[in-house]
Amino acid sequence: MITSLLAGFTSSLALIVAIGGQNAFVLRQGLRREHVLPVVVTCAAADALLIAAGVGGLGSLVADRPGLLVAIRWGGAAFLLGYAVLAARRALRPGRLDPRDGAATPLRATLLTCLAFTFLNPHVYLDTVLLLGGLAVRDPSRWLFAAGAAAASVVWFAALGTGARRLAPVLARPITWRVLDGVIAATMTLIAAGLVFS
Repeated sequence: MITSLLAGFTSSLALIVAIGGQNAFVLRQGLRREHVLPVVVTCAAADALLIAAGVGGLGSLVADRPGLLVAIRWGGAAFLLGYAVLAARRALRPGRLDPRDGAATPLRATLLTCLAFTFLNPHVYLDTVLLLGGLAVRDPSRWLFAAGAAAASVVWFAALGTGARRLAPVLARPITWRVLDGVIAATMTLIAAGLVFS
C-alpha cells in the first residue's frame, strides 16, 4: 500500500518538475501574487483528472487515435508560440516587468490560460495519461499509485506557487524580470518547435 503511494508520488514528481509552460505560468502567478490558490488548485485538479483517466484506460484509447494526438500537438504548439511572443514582448518593455505593475488579470482569464497550458500541451497527455497510466496498470494497487501521483502534483504546484514569493526580493529588479521573461519565451519556443518537428 505505502509502496504504491510512494511509487506514484516519485514517478509523478520526476515528470512534473521539468521546466515547461504550466510550471512557468504557475511561477509567474506566484511572483505576481495573483490568483495563486485557484491556479494551484486548477493545475493539481487537472493533473489528478488526467492521471485518473490514464489509470482508467484512456491511454490505450488515445494511443489508438493518432489523428487526435496530431491535432493536440499542433494546437499546443500554436498556443505555446503565442505565449512565447507575449513573454518576449514583456522582456523588451522594462516598464512592464514588475509583476505588481499593471492591471490585475481577471480570475476567469487567468484560469482559462491555466487550463490552456494544461490541456493544450501534448506532453501532459504523454506524461500523465500514457506514461503514469501505464505505470499504474502494472502496479498491484493502481489506484493508490494514482493517488500518490496526484499528491505529487498538489505538493509541487503548491510549493511552486507559494515558494515564488520568497524569490520576490531577488526579482524586484527589472533586469531580472527581463531575463526571466526571456527564458520563458525561449523555453516556450523550444517546446513548440519540439512539438512541430517531432
